Amino acid sequence: MAGVCAAGVSVVPTPAGSATAATTKTAAVTRAEAKQAGTETKKKTEPYCARYKCIALTFDDGPWPYTPGLLDTLKKHKAKATFFLLGRKVAYRPELTKRIYEEGHDIGNHTWTHPSLTKLSDGEVFDEVSTTSEIIYQTIGKRPEYMRPPNGATDSRVSGLMVDLGLPQILWTGSTLDWQSRDTKVIAERTLKLAKRDGVILLHDIVPETVKAMPGVLAALEKEHYKFVTLTTLLQGRKLRPGEIYPPRGK
Repeated sequence: MAGVCAAGVSVVPTPAGSATAATTKTAAVTRAEAKQAGTETKKKTEPYCARYKCIALTFDDGPWPYTPGLLDTLKKHKAKATFFLLGRKVAYRPELTKRIYEEGHDIGNHTWTHPSLTKLSDGEVFDEVSTTSEIIYQTIGKRPEYMRPPNGATDSRVSGLMVDLGLPQILWTGSTLDWQSRDTKVIAERTLKLAKRDGVILLHDIVPETVKAMPGVLAALEKEHYKFVTLTTLLQGRKLRPGEIYPPRGK
């Protein structure tokens, strides 16, 4: 009788089709797992801002007495930013400068006294920028990799001087004009309106209304799935050329 062995124990034979189906199913699962693993590996190797919706908030003219409050807010939201510092203020507030750096933010050169570089002689431009790079180096042990010309005032001559100084020039995709409005609600509204993927937003941590606006701004942008990153992270490994203007004017 089928299904009975010599010892009298009943054995139910497995149809060949079932074994084939099981093998096919296992192979399909394996392929799916391999595909998923490959996708995950690819995502992990992609630059951060290729995977996420990034924005770079930049703060000029500090460090200032309002800066610690801003740093507290950034820390609470696990946000990183870029600070373009004045050399004379770094010299006056070295500990605050160190805190900015130690909490993972980028530090850029914003000259020593905030002049319009296009109105200075070559020697004066060199002094403004080189002395600021030097005091930043003395304070945090690292030279700034970027500079921002005060008021965005640059031209071919200034760009050529920045080539000699080895510094790219960072402008912005949008300015809140916070120094002008001095209104927390207006600053918040402008920041949210200017926000876009890979945007570089100009703000000032010397404006108390800006610092007050940031908790609400960060919370609102988080709901839109933004990630707040340094300029270095935003560039996704791209090395800017000395003298290069980024973002390019008109973009």
